[in-house]
Amino acid sequence: MMSLNQRILFSATLVLLIFVVGIALTLDRAFYDSARLGVQDRLFAKLLMLMGDSETEESGALDVSTNLLDAELGHINSDTYAFIIDQTNTIAWRSTSSLNEQIPAVALLEKGKKEFAEIMIDGKPHFMYSYGVAWETPSGDYPLTYFVIINTELFEAQIERYREDLWGWLSVMVVLLLTTQMGVLRWGLQPLRKVSAELVAIESGRQENLKGNYPSELKLLTDSINSLINHEHKQQKRYRNGLADLAHSLKTPLAVLQGAVNSEDDEQSRRKTIHEQIDRMDNIIQYQLRRAATAGSSPGMGLIILRPMVDRIVATVAKAYRTKYPEIAIDIDDAIGLRIDEGDLMELLGNLVDNAFKWCRQSIHLFAGYQENWIIIQVKDDGPGIPPHEIARILERGVRADQSTPGHGIGLAIVRDIIQVYGGELSIENNPSGGACVTLRLRKSK
Repeated sequence: MMSLNQRILFSATLVLLIFVVGIALTLDRAFYDSARLGVQDRLFAKLLMLMGDSETEESGALDVSTNLLDAELGHINSDTYAFIIDQTNTIAWRSTSSLNEQIPAVALLEKGKKEFAEIMIDGKPHFMYSYGVAWETPSGDYPLTYFVIINTELFEAQIERYREDLWGWLSVMVVLLLTTQMGVLRWGLQPLRKVSAELVAIESGRQENLKGNYPSELKLLTDSINSLINHEHKQQKRYRNGLADLAHSLKTPLAVLQGAVNSEDDEQSRRKTIHEQIDRMDNIIQYQLRRAATAGSSPGMGLIILRPMVDRIVATVAKAYRTKYPEIAIDIDDAIGLRIDEGDLMELLGNLVDNAFKWCRQSIHLFAGYQENWIIIQVKDDGPGIPPHEIARILERGVRADQSTPGHGIGLAIVRDIIQVYGGELSIENNPSGGACVTLRLRKSK
């Protein structure tokens, strides 16, 4: 497949050639018509001169003053000659230059009629101008037709010379235009070559993202590429940090397990310790894997409508709390949507709704709406709320799953980490009437 530069150059060259050929044909035709009209005017002028030198006697005899004739008509082998025919289609007069020329078969024209045509004489093209007149004498009118003929050698030579000059100069112009066009295309496509070079450098590890200053037409593309690259780097960093945190978190329960195996406690105590540490390790692994797998914002993400997702999560969580029948109010417009990974959204809402079911007494309220460039999501319950001194600790950066407050720790820690990945905000406060209110702020989807 041709490169973009080759495609543009080929297309522009083709258009240029079509345009130049069209211009050349138009100019050629215009010059041909102009030259032909010039020949016609020249012959008509000679014909008028010949008529001015002619007189008709009363007897009808034609007298042409040869002393005043044009030099071309008075020399043999001239390219121009003339003759006159009378009413009997007989040649009444012919110029000296026509002595060695063949007189074509012609007919008498009506008075005032003019004709200009290209004819063949001895297989060679000639131009002929004819004009019908009627000389008035006391004894009557004498119709005559004047003819002036010129061969086309000079005309064709003029056309040929013009065409050589025309195509020669147009060829020079085409070369200059193509050279200029190649330079302009090279300059115009330089940002694309720069993007390609930077992508090669990124692939080889010499740089991390696109750093060039690009035109507005490419700005969206380069920004999207940088966003994808940064997203991928953050994702890799999350996996690395998640694995490091996982390894660090497992050191303590592994040490406890090793101590339990080598301890002299009774079997029941050791079993209890082992089961406790296994549960603890399972919680740690689940938490760290969830946090590492958080997808984060990506330019290619689709829009997820919020209301159906909330309805589905509420219905699922309600099945796990069969002994509770709280009054659930969902105040979310059907048009609200987020560009977020579906798994991340499930994790966010699932943890918040699960906490609301767990701690509510009689009611749960879910709300979502717009606030300037933000989407606000609130989950309220009428439970006991959260002690004020625990709120800051729950939202403290770096809180581990095994350090979280029972009932709020791991779920809210996951919510916090997901919100941070998407550049959002999380806040927790107690309702004046009782219960907790968790508020999420996420950027409005474009």
